[in-house]
Amino acid sequence: MRTGSEPTTARSPLRMRFWLSVWGLIWAIAGTTAFALVGRPGWAAACGVLWLIVTVDLTMILRHIRQGPHYQPGRDIPPYQPPRHGRP
Repeated sequence: MRTGSEPTTARSPLRMRFWLSVWGLIWAIAGTTAFALVGRPGWAAACGVLWLIVTVDLTMILRHIRQGPHYQPGRDIPPYQPPRHGRP
């Protein structure tokens, strides 16, 4: 069901984002470890920063999943209607 307000009321596929974040987390940990072992501190630091970003994203994804259907509604729940009034 389309309402025309999809850009402002779009829903994120949180389960897919969760598994992609897990995949990224594994690669960031592996990259940090591998580059640290071969003596490439610049690349190890870059992978470490990526590891931190992925961990924060994964935390937010899990938080939204646990908040329930407002963030992860099923297919039988119609899209939320946008507010009728303008911005304050």
